[in-house]
Amino acid sequence: MENISVYTEKVISMVIDYGPKLIGALLLLVAGLWIIKIFVRWFVRIMVKSNVDDSLRPFLRSLLANLLKTLLIISVLVMIGIEMTSFIAILAAAGLAVGMALSGTLQNFAGGVMILLFRPFRIGDFIDAMGFAGTVKEIQVFNTILKTPDNRTIIIPNGGLSGSAMTNFSAETKRRVDMSFGIGYNDNIDKARETIWELIRSDQRILKEPEPFIAVSELANSSVNFVVRVWVNTPEYWNVFYDMHENVKKKFDENKISIPYPQTDVHIHQVKK
Repeated sequence: MENISVYTEKVISMVIDYGPKLIGALLLLVAGLWIIKIFVRWFVRIMVKSNVDDSLRPFLRSLLANLLKTLLIISVLVMIGIEMTSFIAILAAAGLAVGMALSGTLQNFAGGVMILLFRPFRIGDFIDAMGFAGTVKEIQVFNTILKTPDNRTIIIPNGGLSGSAMTNFSAETKRRVDMSFGIGYNDNIDKARETIWELIRSDQRILKEPEPFIAVSELANSSVNFVVRVWVNTPEYWNVFYDMHENVKKKFDENKISIPYPQTDVHIHQVKK
């Protein structure tokens, strides 16, 4: 009976000593989570009003929420009376071990943060990077997902992507279309040039400024080559490129302008015996 009485006194003493702390810590936890939820919602509304990029909002929201929750948990533990010095030392040692084991993953995470912050490309841009070309469909914290023109999905780790050379074909609103057309040496250069000009003037997708450019660029082995440079709005690049080649061929045929192809003359010499 004495043992039971001793244990009962200890329990009562612990309840008296730690009960208010536990209740206060629980109230702090509940109130803190509620305040964090409201604060994060307010932060998201601020990002929307500030026109923060869609791909950046989920990352910043998650980062802020996790940071605030971590600080809240530390505050609750301190209120209960847990000594945080040893606890933080253990966390630091564990973090170092995990960091060494996941060095590649952390590099991809850091690359994702850099991409989301500096935004060298956005969702919907067509890019060429690390030997792959495609439209950006999703920017994740660790990977970037591309869709190729033939509908393949390519997943590129952000670590390498953020530190390598990249071409963003959608960054500018205008692009120059470079083309080359050849005519035969017996064809009229002025007539061929005027035929190309007519096609350029009749295509409303080709911009007047910067001014289109046509010139003889080369006297090749079997053809006289024209270089043609026109400016278009970026989404029209490939449509104009393909249409111009088809229309030039049709117009050259109508105007009896030849498009030569490489030819080889073979001379046979008969050897008399």
